[in-house]
Amino acid sequence: MDERAARTPAAEYRIEDLAHHSGATVRTIRAYQDRGLLPKPERRGRSNVYGDAHLTRLRQIADLLDRGYTLASIKELLEAWDAGRGLGGVLGLVAEVHGPWTDEQADRITRAELDAAFGGAPDEDAVREALELGVLERLPGRDDEFLVPSPQELSVAAELYAAGVPLTAIAAHLRELRGQVEHIAHRFLEFTTEHVFARYLEHRPPTDADASEAAALVRRLRPLAQQTVDAELARAMRTFAARHLQQHLAPEGPRVEEDTTRQVALPAATIRAVQQLVGPGNTSAFIAAAAEREVQTRTLNALMPTPDNCGQVEQIS
Repeated sequence: MDERAARTPAAEYRIEDLAHHSGATVRTIRAYQDRGLLPKPERRGRSNVYGDAHLTRLRQIADLLDRGYTLASIKELLEAWDAGRGLGGVLGLVAEVHGPWTDEQADRITRAELDAAFGGAPDEDAVREALELGVLERLPGRDDEFLVPSPQELSVAAELYAAGVPLTAIAAHLRELRGQVEHIAHRFLEFTTEHVFARYLEHRPPTDADASEAAALVRRLRPLAQQTVDAELARAMRTFAARHLQQHLAPEGPRVEEDTTRQVALPAATIRAVQQLVGPGNTSAFIAAAAEREVQTRTLNALMPTPDNCGQVEQIS
C-alpha cells in the first residue's frame, strides 16, 4: 500500500466549523486572531482554512479562562510556548493548583432530604442563603435536588441546628469563619511563595522544567496547610474550652456574658474605609479589635498620674 495513501489527511475547518467544534463563536475566534492568541489561518483562494492546531489552541485558551487567567497572561504563556520554551510544565502546574485540595467528594441531596435534615419544614430563606454561600449549588433542570460541594460542611450545619443553633446564626458564623480562613489561606500562600516557589517563578512565564518542579512541590505541600490549621485549632479549642468551662462552673454567682454581641450603627464611609483596609471578611473583627484597644488605652490613661491628681497619688502612697 502506498504510504501517502495510508496517511490520515489533516483535518481542515472553515471558521464556522471551527467555532462549532471548539465551542467558541466566530466573533471570538476573529478577536483571538486580532490579539495574536490564535495563529492566522491558511489562505486558499478566497477562503480561510483552519487546522487541528487552531482547535487545540482554542481549547487551551478556554481551559485557562475557566481557571481564572486573563487573556493578557494567556498570551504570555502561549508566546513562550511558540518560542520553544514549552507549555506542558506550565499547564501541569495550573492543573495541580486548580486540582482538589481535599479528599472529600461532592454529593447530591433532594429537597425533601434537605428539609428533613433541618426540622422538616421548608425554609426558602435558608435555602437562598445556602446557595449564596455555596453550601448548596443548583443542578440544571432540577428544582428538587441540589449539589452539595462539601457534605461535611452541610452535616456540621445540620448538627448545629439539631443542637438548637438558629439557621441565621449558623449562616452568620460561616460567613465570619470563611473570612478568617481565607485570610489564613492567603498568608500561607504568601509564605510558601516567598520561601519556596519564588525561585521557580522568577521567569514569566516559568520554564517548562521549573513549572514541572513547582507542580511536584504543590503536591507535596498541599496537605500542610490543613494539617497546620487542624493542629492549631485543636490547641486553641483545648485551651479556650477549658477556660470557658471554668468560667461557667465558677461559684461566684451570675456572670455577665462577655460574648454578647450588640448591633452598633457606623457611618457608611467608615465601613467602606475599613473594608478597603482589611477586606470585607475581616471588617467586623477589625472594628471590634480597634474599639477594644481604644477602651484599654483610655483605661490606662485614667490610671496614669496627671498634674491634677499627683498630690492624691502621693498621699495614697
